[in-house]
Amino acid sequence: MARGATTEGNVKPRNLRGQVVLISGAAGGLGAALCRRYAAAGSHVAAMDLDADRLSSLVAALTQGGNQALALPGNVADPEACAAAVATTLAHFGRLDGLINNAGISQRSLLQDTRIEVIRKVMEVNFFGALHLTHAALPAIKAQRGFIAAISSVAGFAPLIGRTGYAASKHALHGFFDSLRCEVEDDGVNVTLVCPSFIRTGIGGAALGGTGAAANSQRVTTGVEASPEDIAERIFSAVADGRRLLLPDRTSRLAWWLGRLAPAFYARTMKRRVGAEFDKLPR
Repeated sequence: MARGATTEGNVKPRNLRGQVVLISGAAGGLGAALCRRYAAAGSHVAAMDLDADRLSSLVAALTQGGNQALALPGNVADPEACAAAVATTLAHFGRLDGLINNAGISQRSLLQDTRIEVIRKVMEVNFFGALHLTHAALPAIKAQRGFIAAISSVAGFAPLIGRTGYAASKHALHGFFDSLRCEVEDDGVNVTLVCPSFIRTGIGGAALGGTGAAANSQRVTTGVEASPEDIAERIFSAVADGRRLLLPDRTSRLAWWLGRLAPAFYARTMKRRVGAEFDKLPR
């Protein structure tokens, strides 16, 4: 079994030079690191993000380095924006070989303190955003026998206190992409789910609180926060190798096995550690 994965596809490693990869949530953190890694491999990068200014700076840096890159400003929660992003990519490059669904937002609040519309917003970005882009891109990717990846989380397979909306959105990705894999693997399309634990990306600091404003609890992490570049490298290798699931760090692998072999122990440990975020909040 390969390090960091539970299962692997039976495919030869991909040569990504000249292939076109669309990456959402591309302007910062893990998304930007992924764009740089694929560009370094000779791929053409179609970068989509809501932040048009940061996106423009990223694409300018990529193209100044001699790479072919395309800026796609847009909101993944808008299905028309996703369809337009795919259409623009195809018009510009003439093909689409891979899609990495990286765009996402976080939420940090106990359910009793959380408005339903906050959870709906998290689902719109994290789950429906991936659905919109994947649905729009699938015919082109099938034509190239390409790949699809989705950035999930430990919260996609294990409980995480104070993140009911976030965990729901990530769990939904697993049901969706594991089922999609069954539909497209015979067409030569690989589907990879990536479940990191904590990455130094800033997503935690931008988490939504129960009212929709910034969360007022202090984020607690477990284990060492990985760098975006390290996780991007692991994702790049896993996707190239056709892996189905990547657990890219020690914490994610430990959570995977504990959650299956000792779920009650895992839940108690997680609540004791992460639940401290909410102990001092006014009730």
